[in-house]
Amino acid sequence: MTLCDLGASAVKSQIYYVGVQMLGLGPLGKMLILLGVFIILAGLFLLLGEKIPWIGRLPGDIIIRKKNFTFYFPIVTSIVISIVLTLFFMLFRK
Repeated sequence: MTLCDLGASAVKSQIYYVGVQMLGLGPLGKMLILLGVFIILAGLFLLLGEKIPWIGRLPGDIIIRKKNFTFYFPIVTSIVISIVLTLFFMLFRK
């Protein structure tokens, strides 16, 4: 092994280290885990949403029924869910 070979291997390992840092796989992994947790929570909410009678039936939710048409806009339910999620995320913010 010559001195030139040692220098080349040191440069290769340095390039590899810089390449791993540039990919940013750590934050991507964390983001995918959080996305998975969010999807699981959304699925649980959809499964259990039918068992909570007041979800989507709060005073202020807009329901327009005609002969062949129903328009439903759960504005108050959306606001309540938004407030709950905001408080939840504020608790776990860094």
